[in-house]
Formats: sequence, structure tokens, C-alpha cells
Amino acid sequence: MPARLASCSCGQLTARTNGEPLRISICHCLNCQRRSGSVFAAQARFARDNVVVSGTSSSFALVGDEGSRAHFHFCPTCGATVYFQTEGAEETIAIPIGAFADPLFPAPTVSVYEERKHAWVAPPPDAEHFP
Repeated sequence: MPARLASCSCGQLTARTNGEPLRISICHCLNCQRRSGSVFAAQARFARDNVVVSGTSSSFALVGDEGSRAHFHFCPTCGATVYFQTEGAEETIAIPIGAFADPLFPAPTVSVYEERKHAWVAPPPDAEHFP
């Protein structure tokens, strides 16, 4: 099982994972665009038992289009989001792919909220696509 380390920009908040992600996705919803500062957010979901978080975080909850809340945990020093948990999926932890700073991280297999996708964005063609 591969071990990976995600961290904030200053290194104070980390998430160490063991094993492969359960799901790797990109989300084009407006909340993810605003939160990430990009045109989509990319994240990997892991079994909660396979993630060890270290350091201090602040959190912020966003309500998604379908009514569930996601609790984003970010470093209070540098502001980088390191992980988040979604209500109704408490057995998992999602980690932004960029927090791993690993260009060899596997590609997304799911693309969601594509009706809000910027026209020039091209998700992996073999990914599952959801409007």
C-alpha cells in the first residue's frame, strides 16, 4: 500500500495516507471554484482509517447544491486546505490532490458538475462524466 503525505504550504498541517484512494475526482461546482481559486477542484477520497492528520486546523463549512455540508480543514497559519469531510460520508476523508505536491498522482476517474465546467477545461476522456 503506498503511503503519501499531504501538507499545507508551511508544513504545520499534514495528512498521511496509506493505501490507494477510494475515488479521485474533479468538481466544477461554483463552491469548489471559489474555494480552490481555480476553475475546478481535484480531490482524492480515502477511507478514514487510512488517514492520520497531524497539526492544528481551522475549519469552514460549505453547503453543497444537494444540501449536504462539507467541513474544510485548513492551516490557520498559511490558509491552505489539507482535508475535508462531507456529511453523509463520515467514513471517508477527502484531500485536495495539490496538497500532495506529487505530479505522478493518479488522474481523476470522475468529473462532476460539468454543466458549470469552463468551456476550455478537458477532463480525462475515460473518466465518468456527470452533469
